[in-house]
Amino acid sequence: MTSEDRPAQESGEPMIVIDGLAKRFGPFTAVDTISFEVRRGEVLGFLGPNGAGKSTTMKMITGFLAPSAGTARICGHDIIQSPLQAQREIGYLPEGAPAYGDMTTRGFLAFIARVRRLSGKEASDAIERAVEATELHSVLEQPIDTLSKGFRRRVGLAQAILHNPPVLIMDEPTDGLDPNQKFEVRKLIGRMAKEKAIIISTHILEEVDAICTRALIIDRGRVVADGTPGALMARSRYHNAVSLTLSGQSTVVIADQLRNIPNISSIEVLPRGEETTFTLFPEANSPDDTQLIDAVARLAREEGWHVRALYGEPGRLDEVFRSLTRSDTAGRSAA
Repeated sequence: MTSEDRPAQESGEPMIVIDGLAKRFGPFTAVDTISFEVRRGEVLGFLGPNGAGKSTTMKMITGFLAPSAGTARICGHDIIQSPLQAQREIGYLPEGAPAYGDMTTRGFLAFIARVRRLSGKEASDAIERAVEATELHSVLEQPIDTLSKGFRRRVGLAQAILHNPPVLIMDEPTDGLDPNQKFEVRKLIGRMAKEKAIIISTHILEEVDAICTRALIIDRGRVVADGTPGALMARSRYHNAVSLTLSGQSTVVIADQLRNIPNISSIEVLPRGEETTFTLFPEANSPDDTQLIDAVARLAREEGWHVRALYGEPGRLDEVFRSLTRSDTAGRSAA
């Protein structure tokens, strides 16, 4: 059954509901009672350091690991009480994209189609759509064991979207892909996002900014932040700072001149070869970064500086991530 055959989910209704989900392995708590929802049209970036509980959470959501407490509901189906109904609604790309290595790409996708109860023209059309979307035509007759890591990842993505599920759960979907392949996969996710609820576990923060409408950060199994990428970046100390990159100038003299601009609380100086970047941090409650940029640009013109770049900082997600997840995860099991 493909998504066209299912009753339409109300656009405002959550398609994924995580309710008090927890997982304990003996005395060790991998996931500590987390709750959140994902609606149609949302792409949720699921972030956290190694060992934070991301993969464990995704395995529980998809029914591959029984929770110690709580549950997940997929399009209204409880993953514990109605696992088969819930799993029919899910496309899952697990960590490592496991597959049968002795099968060819075509044979494996045909096998997945049968598992998903697709047959005949419906199956062949579904396979062709998935192959087209993931650009697998050149390796259809190759055994999966002979494929590069990037192609194996794309085979895993193809099997996840084969039955056109309304919910996609993907663990590191662009892992092992080259920059061009990452770009294409991100475009594919963007095209699918309008009609699906998507969770993406990733450690690539640029991916969150590129394709996610929302980001959720966990640390030691607990949610520590949940919001749009823009809202999270606004928590960064770089939010509304101004960065100026110059070449061939005296760093000490320029730093002193920049400090004379009103409403500057501090300046960060970062030399890179023949260039130097000055980041100016405004005082609290100072005017927006546009006025600060204008003041810096005016000073640069007056002094004849060789400006390579001048821009306002929206904030830095990596800095927010580090500030929220500095707890030592050494010795924790991979999760």
